[in-house]
Amino acid sequence: MRGWKKWVAGLALAFGTSVLVAQDLAPPQLDRSKAADAQQPGATPPVVPAGTPQLTKTDVDGWLSGFMSYAIESGDIAGAVVVVVKDGQVLTQRGFGYADVKKRTPVSPETTLFRIGSVSKLATWTAVMQLVEQGKLDLDADVNTYLDFKIAAYDGKPITLRQVMTHTAGFQETVRRLISDQQSDMVPLATYVKLPPARIFAPGTTPAYSNYATALAGYIVARQSGMDFDTYVEQRIFAPLDMKYATFRQPVPKALAPHLAEGYPAASAAAKPFEYVIPAPAGSQSASGAAMGKFMIAHLQGGAGLMKPETAKQMHDFRLDILPPLDRMALGFYEDDVNGHRVIAHGGDTVYMHSNLSLFIDDGVGLFVSVNSAGKAGAVRVLREELLKDFADRYFPAAPEGKAIDAKTARDHAQMMVGHYESSRGFRTNFLSALGLFGQEAIGLDADGGLIVPSVANAAGQPRKWIEISPFVWRDRDSDLKLAAKVENGVVTRWSVDSISPFMMSLRVPWYRNAAWLTPAIYLALVVLLLSAVAWPVGAIARRRYGAAARHAGRRLRDHRILHLWYWLVLALLVGWMIWFTTAFASLHLLGGPLDPLLIPLQVLTPILLGGLVVLTGWNLRQAWVEKRGWFSLIWSALLLLSAAILLWFAFAGHLIGFGTNY
Repeated sequence: MRGWKKWVAGLALAFGTSVLVAQDLAPPQLDRSKAADAQQPGATPPVVPAGTPQLTKTDVDGWLSGFMSYAIESGDIAGAVVVVVKDGQVLTQRGFGYADVKKRTPVSPETTLFRIGSVSKLATWTAVMQLVEQGKLDLDADVNTYLDFKIAAYDGKPITLRQVMTHTAGFQETVRRLISDQQSDMVPLATYVKLPPARIFAPGTTPAYSNYATALAGYIVARQSGMDFDTYVEQRIFAPLDMKYATFRQPVPKALAPHLAEGYPAASAAAKPFEYVIPAPAGSQSASGAAMGKFMIAHLQGGAGLMKPETAKQMHDFRLDILPPLDRMALGFYEDDVNGHRVIAHGGDTVYMHSNLSLFIDDGVGLFVSVNSAGKAGAVRVLREELLKDFADRYFPAAPEGKAIDAKTARDHAQMMVGHYESSRGFRTNFLSALGLFGQEAIGLDADGGLIVPSVANAAGQPRKWIEISPFVWRDRDSDLKLAAKVENGVVTRWSVDSISPFMMSLRVPWYRNAAWLTPAIYLALVVLLLSAVAWPVGAIARRRYGAAARHAGRRLRDHRILHLWYWLVLALLVGWMIWFTTAFASLHLLGGPLDPLLIPLQVLTPILLGGLVVLTGWNLRQAWVEKRGWFSLIWSALLLLSAAILLWFAFAGHLIGFGTNY
C-alpha cells in the first residue's frame, strides 16, 4: 500500500506544486515572518541587518558555485539551471551538471530546455489576464459563458475563472490521461476538457489543486482568442518577450529538440522518454533558464510587454483568505512570503523534472531553478527548499516572530489536533479513493504533548518541533514555517501549512472512513478470509490422508463447497485490484486506458462477490447455530460474517463499488 500511495502522490501532484506531499516531498523549509503590515502590497520590508551580503552578481555566483555544485553531486542529480534577476535585468544565469549525461552535454542557461511542469500554469494565467484586460473574459462570470459544453453547477452554484485561478473550483483530482511517455496517449484539448472530474467542494470554499481546471482555462483562452492555445502563447507571451527557447508544443519543435534536456530518475540512472502532458496548459512548457528570466522580469516590471501595470497588479495583489494567517492564493501565483518579504511563486513537477519560480515582488528580484532528475533520497526536495531558504536568509534576513502561548493551552490545543486527515486534493467519488484510506495523515503527540505531523518533516526527515504562537497557529521552531487549524463547534475540521495552504488543505476524516479503525479491520478481515479459504483444501487433504469421513454430504456438501469456493473468488478479486493498482502506477502510459479491460470486470464483479460473501457468511452463521456446532465454530462463523461486512464496507467507502473509467 505504501508504494501505491507514493505513486498516487507523485503523479497526482505532477507539475502541481513545489512540493510532493504524502511522504514524498515535505513542504519547503522557509524562514517566514508575516507581520500584518508586511502582508500588504507595497509595505515597507524589514530592516536589513548590518553585515548582510549585497545582492550582486559576484556574490551570488560565488554562493551558487558552492551550493549547487555540492547539491547536484551529493544528490545524484544530473543537471540544473538557476537564474536570478534584479531591477529589470538578469543578475546571473548559471548551468550546472549535464543536460545529457551520456553525451556529457553541459547545461546551457541560454539554450537548454527543461520541462518546467506546473510553472507552465503562469503562462496560462497570464493569457487569461490578457483577455480580461481586453474585455473578452470576466473573472467573476460563470465559466459556461465561454464554453461549448456545460460544467454542472454544485448546489446551484456555478464556477468562475477567479475560482479556477485560485484552485477553489471544487474539482476532485484526476490522473487518467495526466502525463505519459507515449505520444499516442495525447488527446486534443477540446476532447480532454469535456470529461470533467467530479465536483466535491462548493466553489470558493476549499483549495483543491486542479490540473483539469487549468486545462479548462487554456481551452477558454483558445475559444475567446480564436487561435489554438499553443499558438496564442507563442504569439502573445513568448514573442513579445523574445522567449525563443520556450514552447508548449509536444513534442518540442524540431528547431528546439536538440536543446531539450534529458530527464532522469537520478544522474546514475538511464535517461527516460519525453514526458507528454495531456492537459497541456497545466504543465507542458519546455523552457530555458534565460527564457524564464525574461518572463520573471516582465512580471516584476508590472507586466511589461505582457499587460498593463494595473492588470499585473490585479493579478499579483489579489489574496484569497481561506485559513489565516497562512499563505494564500493570488490570481494564479501562490503566496510564498519569506522573512517578511512578499513573494509570489509557483512550483512544478513532471516525474523527472522539477522547477520553482519565486518573485520577491516588492524587491524587484526573481529566482528560478529547474533540475532534470529527482536524485537520491529526496535530494531535489532539499535542493529546492534550501536554495530559496538560503537565498532569502543571505540577502533578505529577518528574525522569526511569534512567542509561545502558555503551556497548558498549547497542550489542550495539540490534543484537539490529534486524529486522521485527508488532503483536499484527492479522490472522493471513484475507486482511487480506496488508496486514500491507506494514506491518511495521522497527527499525534510527542512525549511533551507537542504536535507530531509526519508529512511535514524537516529536510532530514525528522519531525518538526511546533510552537503554538497564537490560538491554533503554530510555528516550526527551526524554520518559522507556520501551521494553522480551523475549529468549528469545538472540533478541528481542517489544517494546513504555509507551503501548501494556498492550494491544499487537510480535512478531518469522518468516522466511517477513518483509517484508525478501518485499516486494522481490513487486515483482520483478510486474515480470517484467507485462513478460511486455506482450511478447505488443507482439511480435504487431511481427511484423505487419515481416512476421515466428510462432515457433510449431498446438498449440504454442495453448499459447503460453494461457500469455500466463494472465499477464493473474493481473494482473487482483491488480488485483481492489487494487480490493477500496481500495474497502472508502474507505467504512465497504463493510466491512459490500456487497463480498462481489467478494470471494468473488477467493477462488475466487486458488488456481486462481496455482496454474495455477506449473504453466504450470514447463511453459514445460521447453519452453525442450527447444527449446534461447537463454540469455536460459532465464533469463527461470526468472524467470517464480520469480515465480509468489513470488506463490503471498505468497497463502499473506497468506491470500489461503482462504474466508470474517468479517474
